[in-house]
Amino acid sequence: MSAADFEMSNRPRRDYSLVGESTRRAIETGLASAEWYHTEVARKTMKELMQRSDAPAIRDTMLWIGLILGSAAGAITFWGTWWCVPFFAVYGVLYGSASDSRWHECGHGTAFKTRWMNDVVYQIASFMLMRNPVVWRWSHARHHTDTIIVGRDAEIAVMRPPDLLRAALAFTGYGDFRHALPALLRQASGRLSDDEKSYIPETEWQRAVVAARWHVAIYVATVAVALYTRSFLPLMLIGLPRIYGSWHMVLTGLLQHIGLADNVIDHRLNSRTVYMNPVSRWIYWNMNYHVEHHMFPMVPYHALPRLHALIKHDLPAPNPSMWHAYKEAWPVLLRQLRYEDFYLKRELPATARPYRHEFHNMAVSAAAE
Repeated sequence: MSAADFEMSNRPRRDYSLVGESTRRAIETGLASAEWYHTEVARKTMKELMQRSDAPAIRDTMLWIGLILGSAAGAITFWGTWWCVPFFAVYGVLYGSASDSRWHECGHGTAFKTRWMNDVVYQIASFMLMRNPVVWRWSHARHHTDTIIVGRDAEIAVMRPPDLLRAALAFTGYGDFRHALPALLRQASGRLSDDEKSYIPETEWQRAVVAARWHVAIYVATVAVALYTRSFLPLMLIGLPRIYGSWHMVLTGLLQHIGLADNVIDHRLNSRTVYMNPVSRWIYWNMNYHVEHHMFPMVPYHALPRLHALIKHDLPAPNPSMWHAYKEAWPVLLRQLRYEDFYLKRELPATARPYRHEFHNMAVSAAAE
């Protein structure tokens, strides 16, 4: 074992709670609410990229809803036969995966120019994903403020050392479901966790409870209809697609940050851009341009390809495919089973400015003391 490996293996293990030792360390070292690195973009150009428009999102949302209704109609028509399977396969991905990107972009308020359109789609998508719309709005705000900062970010999908079984089960939808539903029930009972209270303003706590109660009421009504009709069909249309249709959300979403650095303030170190096929990009609403999104979160999804072309000279080369990205990340995850601090540092092109490391070095030094 090298001296570097010995040092990494003997550092304190990460505490991922948002009210623990890692939280204290992040605040003391200046990682919390830090100033992040941004590629330089002319003010006029950025203003043009941030321009919001209803048209792209209306087009994509009408197609999304149309496909949901069409696949649901086919599934209902052929219920009880094998012919319903392909319709449920399509319906599940539209419900359990495409809703994630709609939730995300409308939560940022950038998908539509008209605010109420963002709010309506955000509420619908939140319900589909079993996400409390109040809790997750504030959770995601923290994710962007403190991206992959241990002890601050509530949305770190794969922790260190990585739980590979849990990551694999995520593709079935069950792993996330078994946490999402109990959390919703707990919130509906009027209880927010200490972690949730750390990023949700106290003035929003009651709104979070009310939102959870509305979601639970709809699920209870769905179960009641299923029992009354003695049919599993209502649950296949509402609730269960969160399990059987979430595989594409996991397939694309895991690639956002796995295997990359934590406790840094340069999104080029902790986020990954991956080229994807047009269908996945439509389902994912261009979130495959993830470094770009984190650097400039107010740029709408439909403008991310243009932003990518503008700043790619300052970013690591994108992975050419999802398969390539997973092949790159897998050895890193295996290494992290033994050495938590190991991560993939992707090479920058000669035209890029150097990585910004200073806060990472401070955090590592503090952890070693």
